Amino acid sequence: MAHAPTTAEIKEDLPNVKPIPILAVLLSGAFVAILNETILNVALQAIMGDLGVNSSTAQWLVTSYMLVIGILIPISAYFIQRFTTRQLFITAMTLFTLGTIVAGFSPTFAFLLIGRIVQAVGTAIMIPLLMNVILAVIPQERRGAAMGMMGLVIMFAPAIGPTVSGFIIEGLSWRWIFFLVIPIALFSLVFGYFVLKNVTKTSKPKLDLFSFLLSTIGFGGIVYGFSTAGKGDSSLADPIVIASLAAGFIGLAAFAFRQIKMKDPLLDLRVFRYPMFAFGLIIVMLVMMTMFALMLVLPIYMQSALLFTAIATGLIMLPGGIINGAMSPIMGRIFDKVGPRPIIIPGAILLVITVFTYRFSTPGVDEWILAIQHIFVMVSVAMIMMPAQTNGLNHLPRHLYPHGTAIFNTLMQVSGAIGAAIFISIMETGRSNALSGIEDPTATQQIEALTIGAQQSFSFGFIFAIIALVIALFIRSKKPKTTESE
Repeated sequence: MAHAPTTAEIKEDLPNVKPIPILAVLLSGAFVAILNETILNVALQAIMGDLGVNSSTAQWLVTSYMLVIGILIPISAYFIQRFTTRQLFITAMTLFTLGTIVAGFSPTFAFLLIGRIVQAVGTAIMIPLLMNVILAVIPQERRGAAMGMMGLVIMFAPAIGPTVSGFIIEGLSWRWIFFLVIPIALFSLVFGYFVLKNVTKTSKPKLDLFSFLLSTIGFGGIVYGFSTAGKGDSSLADPIVIASLAAGFIGLAAFAFRQIKMKDPLLDLRVFRYPMFAFGLIIVMLVMMTMFALMLVLPIYMQSALLFTAIATGLIMLPGGIINGAMSPIMGRIFDKVGPRPIIIPGAILLVITVFTYRFSTPGVDEWILAIQHIFVMVSVAMIMMPAQTNGLNHLPRHLYPHGTAIFNTLMQVSGAIGAAIFISIMETGRSNALSGIEDPTATQQIEALTIGAQQSFSFGFIFAIIALVIALFIRSKKPKTTESE
């Protein structure tokens, strides 16, 4: 019978490297990669005018980014087991830099779209690589702080993306969104080339192409379906959305069935045998759904119903993003000292209370109240996300780390798209029902209808937050299994 590992045994299993330079390289690369996930949202109008495309075409710059990440992250476990840390980082940053250059100098929309897709391929490799390196080089007793730094990147970068983009568009061409990123990406690539060490163990797993095809259909169909429904000009009842979701869920079911039967699966679903991993994953998905949905619903509500300008909306949401970034490393250090429950449960309670207060936001509300509400939401997200994710991954044996991180990152992308679609659809349905029977609604009636729809959407978010709180009550801290024999 295997004995419980001692602290010394856990440390002996870690590579003999200095983790700080390695993490600095990976965090710098991940920051610029993830920043690009939301930085283009505000610039779509300018791109439409410059390149002569309509809104549904321009939206592909955002949708394709999410779609590529949703398709490629599931096979990241294979990449991480097959290739070295240096090979993956250099490949990821080279692709991201190349895509950024193509996008910045693109003469047509087609070239811009190609640049975005190449960027997304680099991002899809970078995110799980960073998480796996943290698990590989940081001992468990200090892992929360390292994951907190990753939380700063993953949550802070997309939070400030629209605000940064808004200021760039205000005084410069949309191309400067890419031009300003190019030197940062090049620096990260050169820095990584000279500093990065190989820290993950490689093997030669077989890539099951049929599993990859099913994964592409499954995750790709779900991400595309929900992201299309979340655009606002579509809904969950749209035939294209229904067809995409049907193909996605059927493909995902076939993919899961095949993985269970395989000896060397593309994604090892045995991670779900560990209850704390499953609980952490569900909590993170619920929080991601709520947060991403609020990031979409709130700007629409503030600009269309509360009549704030785009710049004012960005400034209202900026403090929450900054504070969230600052809180993530702090929450990570607290996690290392006290474990998950004293952080996740209060965070979930704070999220429930704050989302509930959004139901009372009506035209005439002061900007500072909305800013404080958003700050509390982002603080609660910082208290929940990385502690729940770190605790879940800590319970996995080392050989399942690549699969656990791939599943976490994939379902985070999927849940963000699902949350956005559900919240937008609820808001639009509520608005339409409120205007039902009114042939020519006045501006006041339009605002009142949108307010009703937004409040119904916030009510649904309140339900998500309550479910997350209930699951948080079952979270437990426990020493992870560190060897395959255990």
